[in-house]
Amino acid sequence: MKILRLILGDQLNIQHSWFKETNNDHIYVMMEVRQETDYVRHHIQKILGVFAAMRSFSETLISMGHHVAYLKISDPHNTQEIHSNLKNLVNKYQCSKIEYMEPDEYRLDIQLRTLTNKIGIPSIAFSSEHFMTSRDGFKKIFGERKSFLMETFYRHMRRDFNILMDHDKPIGGVWNLDLENRKKLPLNIEIPKPLEFDSDLTSLHHEVQSAGIETIGKVDVRKFLWPVNREQSIQLLNYFCKHGLKYFGTYQDALTDKSWSVFHARISFSLNVKLISPIETIEKVINYWQENPETITLNQIEGFVRQIIGWREYMRCLYWNEMPEFATKNFFGHERKLPSWFWTGQTKMKCLSHTINQSLEFAYAHHIQRLMITGNFMLLTGIHPDEADLWYLGIYIDAFEWVEITNTRGMSQYADGGLTATKPYISSASYIDKMGSYCKSCAYNKSLKTGPGSCPFNSLYWNFLEVNREKLNSNPRMGMMYNVWDKMDKGTQNNIRNQAEYYLNNLEIL
Repeated sequence: MKILRLILGDQLNIQHSWFKETNNDHIYVMMEVRQETDYVRHHIQKILGVFAAMRSFSETLISMGHHVAYLKISDPHNTQEIHSNLKNLVNKYQCSKIEYMEPDEYRLDIQLRTLTNKIGIPSIAFSSEHFMTSRDGFKKIFGERKSFLMETFYRHMRRDFNILMDHDKPIGGVWNLDLENRKKLPLNIEIPKPLEFDSDLTSLHHEVQSAGIETIGKVDVRKFLWPVNREQSIQLLNYFCKHGLKYFGTYQDALTDKSWSVFHARISFSLNVKLISPIETIEKVINYWQENPETITLNQIEGFVRQIIGWREYMRCLYWNEMPEFATKNFFGHERKLPSWFWTGQTKMKCLSHTINQSLEFAYAHHIQRLMITGNFMLLTGIHPDEADLWYLGIYIDAFEWVEITNTRGMSQYADGGLTATKPYISSASYIDKMGSYCKSCAYNKSLKTGPGSCPFNSLYWNFLEVNREKLNSNPRMGMMYNVWDKMDKGTQNNIRNQAEYYLNNLEIL
């Protein structure tokens, strides 16, 4: 009885129990399809990275003795759609059953649930054996409660997996050291050169171009810098432990134009296509900390662990708890479209210009660049959450819907009305200047709220608060800023409103 086993492009988990034994009756199918390249316009590095990782993974399976049916994007027999490709392969190999790993995206989950009806043979789903939590993780932790505090989730995960624990207490006596992890980069600090790989993807790039796939961004196809296999992913993680971890926590929020990677691990792509697992990542980093206590402080390691189990796992559980309704949330009723310079970086605002151009060049920006630069601007200017989702999902190499939409529509855009975050993540120029050096070389003046050359973030920030007062006034975390606004004289308030209105009507020329 031959069984067709589907492996999606973000399910490259060589440690999965499927691969422990070989069986000639198990045919593993992998496919590069326009269905997945075209639902949003992706960064070219994302398309190349996923396809290259898939091809490398299939070669690994073959070397282990597994039977792999691989459909390249250029294959003339490729229908460019999952269902029809599977149907053709079922007929070709006379398979009596289809097995697949649970997809991480809702749209694919719905699609694969219809395999039996559409293809006519039984199908069964298996766990991807990657995450530390199950899809219904929220129900197990929060029960029937309607609010899901990330900190509660994080502490539960620490206890459940005995991570950074001293019996039933957190090591160091406190759970969260985030207050120690918000510092600006010192002028004289040495930033490690990022580890970049040099895979030659010239041939693959030609296939993608010949297929007519529309992409965004830049790439050096002869020296592809991202890991495309498990070995490179582990190498990148080891490099982070040795060169980035000692300052990671302290400066993880810092903004700078001196480095595109700063002290960040940049392993999110490897994690999200499952070349490495969250638990092995945490274990490796904690082991390195324990072996180097003289150079690695607790706040560095705790900050890293929190991103993996107090953020990544949390966002996945939130996704499966709230979809599909979550994808339609628009708490503020925002309707504007993104200005065209989000695809070129051609704006006079230094923070946005640098972050967008970095994203186009490297398919990467760290979490504060995404949250407090691009996301902050989108929220203050009333960009429709759909527009935000499509941009973030397309431009970043690590963006898959389960982790993108919860951060974008939830945390960044507050479109869920506070389900993900306890308050909107917004700021004026003061925060941006506090965390980095962008303002020093900007065409706009960070200190001015109104008038020629005033920083758009300033008037847009106060205007956003005023426009959305009815929705936010009762939020206890917003009260202080409303008090500040109320103490301004009416003339100042009117000038701020007028300045914000001018910028909102002229987003294309900022």
